[in-house]
Amino acid sequence: MQIFAWISALLIGLSLGLIGGGGSTLTLPVMTYMMGLDKYTATSYSLFIVGISALFGAFRKYQVGDLDFKIGLLFGIPAAISLSLTRTFISPYLPPLFVMLFFACIMLLASYSMIKGRKDTEGEENSEPTNYIFLMLMSIVVGVIAGMVGAGGGFLIIPALVFFFKTPMKRAVGTSLFIISMQTLFGFTTDVLQGEVNIDWNVLLPFSSLAVIGILLGTYLTKYISAKNLKSGFGYFILIMAIFILAKELILK
Repeated sequence: MQIFAWISALLIGLSLGLIGGGGSTLTLPVMTYMMGLDKYTATSYSLFIVGISALFGAFRKYQVGDLDFKIGLLFGIPAAISLSLTRTFISPYLPPLFVMLFFACIMLLASYSMIKGRKDTEGEENSEPTNYIFLMLMSIVVGVIAGMVGAGGGFLIIPALVFFFKTPMKRAVGTSLFIISMQTLFGFTTDVLQGEVNIDWNVLLPFSSLAVIGILLGTYLTKYISAKNLKSGFGYFILIMAIFILAKELILK
């Protein structure tokens, strides 16, 4: 089973590189079901793996001009703070079953927004002033949800950037990676400082390295895939993963 987990590390990075999210939708199930970690430790590992690979991906997107630093910082800083507070005061007390079911339900909502979302926003530049208060409020919500399930939140950040702020899909991918790297690494640092989780670096570092290779490959492949296909593909991908988690937790126990 663990050989499939190591193969999944590449897929986690590939997902992040291609669609700016989805890495945690693979990481959390892999850590839980394949590596046999408890739910809280799995969410902590997920934060690091997704965060370090997203950081490499964000740098690559910056090199090609597909990253909006202003929106990234305004979204990422409140999200990082709210994620860290959630990891401190909420996550340790959540029942494991609730974490997985809540994660799956959020994924279902996000997949619907991407598959059935407004067609008139695809590929448009934002011609209206950005509502920065709304942007930061949304980032706090994303940070809380991401902290509860150990996710990067790309499955929420991408729809927010595309539909609410009309960010072109490929730029939304780069900005999402930047936001994800900020909040997840901040959240992981919080876990380590609190001493709530035992880190096996002999597992975590090689796994993360494979994810980094995957994300560099994914960012390269985005040059050959249209924004429309990226968005719909992202939606169907997280829909499938949500159904799998629900089936695993409720039916296949």
